[in-house]
Amino acid sequence: MNDLHAFIEAEKTTHSVALLCRLLKVARSSFYAWMAGEQARAARRAADDALAHEITVLHIASRCTYGVPRIHAELRRLHRRVNRKRVERIMRERDITGVTRRKRRSLTCPAKKAVPAHDLIGRDFTAAAPRQKLVGDITYIPTGEGWLYLATWLYLATREIVGYSMSDHHRASLVVDALMMATGRSDLQPGCVVHSDRGAEYTADELRREVRRLGLRQSMGRTGSCYDNAAAESGDRHPPLARPDYRPR
Repeated sequence: MNDLHAFIEAEKTTHSVALLCRLLKVARSSFYAWMAGEQARAARRAADDALAHEITVLHIASRCTYGVPRIHAELRRLHRRVNRKRVERIMRERDITGVTRRKRRSLTCPAKKAVPAHDLIGRDFTAAAPRQKLVGDITYIPTGEGWLYLATWLYLATREIVGYSMSDHHRASLVVDALMMATGRSDLQPGCVVHSDRGAEYTADELRREVRRLGLRQSMGRTGSCYDNAAAESGDRHPPLARPDYRPR
């Protein structure tokens, strides 16, 4: 309907309003009502353009990272009383978007019907000597060819990684390979505790069999509690790697 009103407005200098309204089947009262509101609409468009200019300046100043919440907060900080929905509409209409932080991926997926091991650590991340307690975790690394997964085992006594394995999957074999490296680099004490979270890789039968074969004791934290494996989960970002010739005394 607005297009018809705009057409009548453009052609009213050559034809009468009554004729145009009759031909286009538009009520003259609605046309004159539209005309009365045109000035207000023009003022709103001008105000939106001015606000869009301010938003663009703030967006560029943020290196094109700010989205609606931060742009709105900056406008409020500059004493611009503007509705957040209006800011959202203007940014959407002008295709001004911010950068959304990617949600952190979680690799801890408990296996169905898996019986977890008891927690033998109890958040006591200390050890009198190496070869007594190992803690493990899996982290992921984005690459140009996709995700790579890194499984690590580290000594609580020295915080050194003595076993690790990397692959394009995070199945139980990834954890087993890392544990085999740890046992190959040093003779673990009989009954050495290997602690982890309750991810499907650690509750898998493949790892359980290997732990029993090596004479070790498996330990797991509680579901949904990252603090129960904090030593591994905080240390797997930038941990010190043991030298290839490392042999704990």
